Amino acid sequence: MDAKAQVLTIAGSDSGGGAGIQADLKTFQELGAFGCSAVTAVTAQNTQGVHGIYPMDRQAVKEQLDAIGTDFNIRALKTGMLFDAGIIEETAQGIKRYGWDRLVIDPVMIAKGGASLLQQEAVEAIKTLLVPLAAIITPNIPEAEVLSGIDITDDASRRNAAEAILSLGAEAVVIKGGHSTDPDVAEDFYLDQQGTVILLRSERLQTEQTHGTGCTFSAALTAELGKGKPVEEALFTAKEFIQAALAYPLNIGYGHGPTHHAAYKESIEKEVVHLVRESSDLFSNGYDKRRY
Repeated sequence: MDAKAQVLTIAGSDSGGGAGIQADLKTFQELGAFGCSAVTAVTAQNTQGVHGIYPMDRQAVKEQLDAIGTDFNIRALKTGMLFDAGIIEETAQGIKRYGWDRLVIDPVMIAKGGASLLQQEAVEAIKTLLVPLAAIITPNIPEAEVLSGIDITDDASRRNAAEAILSLGAEAVVIKGGHSTDPDVAEDFYLDQQGTVILLRSERLQTEQTHGTGCTFSAALTAELGKGKPVEEALFTAKEFIQAALAYPLNIGYGHGPTHHAAYKESIEKEVVHLVRESSDLFSNGYDKRRY
């Protein structure tokens, strides 16, 4: 095995440095993985919003993937902002061409400020071309609703949405809880094709320093999978990483500030995530509760 795990992000560039490939590469570095990148779009972006989007030509995406695929031993990869159906198709072809597995899909659709980062016709391309290749897909609640066609209003509808996403071909799904209405707890819901349920719970932090949370969580998951960690352990680390990044804000910018990617290593308090694992029925009482 290589001395350092090589991982890849296929995503858009954030000029503000808080999300996209910038967040991904920072996260990879913090978790001890070597990060490669293929840029799908350049954004003029800061903490206050997205001011311009300039997608790459799909040939440019192909050539980036070929450059990486012919020279690096990619052990895990993630996708972020893919913008349009052509880039999604090129990405899926590249993943199959080089036999890359351990694919984490962050189905980026809308920026924190409300700007659309995915063309409408691209949603179908994600569902049909990319999701079947995924080891894990990590939508937030609004993204999960779009992908599943189900309104998520409670635990039952959340599970129904997860099952609908799994029916598209992904090996596993994590529906993140940042958009839930629970005032105290942010709970992420994991479900895989074997019916394993994992709930990752953390204290809900009242902060606007949240730019790039989805990118960062999925990048942490990718780094850990690339290092050969089992899915459950990778999930714990990703949840701890993003919780620390939120708990110790940088307070940069005048809008939704970026998360603090170095906080995971710098923070003293690490016991920030509660785990609930249940292998069959989410609504039974046989939970194995552990704290990490």
